[in-house]
Amino acid sequence: MFVDTAKIKIKAGKGGDGAISFHRDKLTMTGGPDGGNGGRGGSVIFKADSNLSTLSEFRYKKKFFAKSGQNGSSGKKSGKKGEDLIVRVPFGTLIKDAETDKLIADVSEDKPYVIAPGGRGGAGNMNFAGPIKQSPRFAKPGEETPELLVKLELKLLADVGLVGYPNVGKSTIISSVSEAKPQIANYHFTTISPILGVVKYDDETSFVMADIPGLIEGAWKGVGLGHKFLRHVERCRMFLHVVDVSGSEGRNPCDDFDIINSELEKFSGELAKRPMLVVGNKSEIATPEQIDKFKNYVTQKGYEFIAISAISQKGIKEMLDKVAEMLSKLPSASLFTPNAGNYLEKDDKDEPLTIKNVNGVYVASAGWLKKLMNSVNFKDYDSMEYFQNYIVKAGLMDALKAKGAKPGDTIKIDDMEFEFFE
Repeated sequence: MFVDTAKIKIKAGKGGDGAISFHRDKLTMTGGPDGGNGGRGGSVIFKADSNLSTLSEFRYKKKFFAKSGQNGSSGKKSGKKGEDLIVRVPFGTLIKDAETDKLIADVSEDKPYVIAPGGRGGAGNMNFAGPIKQSPRFAKPGEETPELLVKLELKLLADVGLVGYPNVGKSTIISSVSEAKPQIANYHFTTISPILGVVKYDDETSFVMADIPGLIEGAWKGVGLGHKFLRHVERCRMFLHVVDVSGSEGRNPCDDFDIINSELEKFSGELAKRPMLVVGNKSEIATPEQIDKFKNYVTQKGYEFIAISAISQKGIKEMLDKVAEMLSKLPSASLFTPNAGNYLEKDDKDEPLTIKNVNGVYVASAGWLKKLMNSVNFKDYDSMEYFQNYIVKAGLMDALKAKGAKPGDTIKIDDMEFEFFE
């Protein structure tokens, strides 16, 4: 079964916790702090794989969680970094936020795409020693990472897209010019998934051809198989519009040509402007009058026409010559621009400090405050002291005073409440 969309959950590994430890051996009974840092969590990384052509791997497996970093240990030993999780997808896979539909990445190049970076490791207590506090009993936990629901959407990357009605010979064409081996039979919708084939034109030139399953009238609205596959023609650099010039199935070739063009335009106005070479297949059973009539019809509309027979190979070389010539003048396949860069690793500045007075309670929130709250052990004196010094240096106390907070007022951060002091 062909699968071109999927929803999965991804989660980077949590950072390892920093250690609280003090150096002890038979010669040193009261050594200093030597708690090591936690290791960074593993990242979720997407990579394009040329051996994949569908998203069927994601039909049943829905969770992709990277390993957490190891905790720090005594002797100033840092924890081991969590192992990255590599998720392999076909070239042309779009990764989107499933809730907002915003594009995160277009996996269309041979490089790693870090979608969910691993959580930072927590600092061990060796980092908090100073002239005044020489024996800190405080370490920071590793950074937690969010779970994200993403939508995968496959839009094939091909230079040439074969479009046309079912059973006009598209599969026979691609099988004759490439190593692709689609199922071929004399009935409609033999091809139920896009087929990619690499056409080796000469020693220096090759291009990718995609056999798109047959379109019919109303495909842009979801009729037949067309709607779910029309997306795959969006990134084709040009089209081979294949028409049964013989009218062997009782249809008018001119009507077929207009209907498919109309379906492309209704799906996306930009597709109607894409370069197109019209191919009249099954010419071996067509009369010269049928071929000439159709040729005149499409050339009057400004298209170039070539009559071929995929069965006998007549006209195939001429067709490939013209395709190679057209491609040499066209730009590379376009990539989609993501709405965000490193989607899960936002700078604290992206979430500025806000303070609201809600029934006499001052509610403070900010991205950096959330991270701070997750890193503090409020049952430990040293940890609380670190928290108080941090919010003073970060300007929270001044911001509260500017909003009218007075000693004794209640300050709420996340689910915790504090008494304001000066």
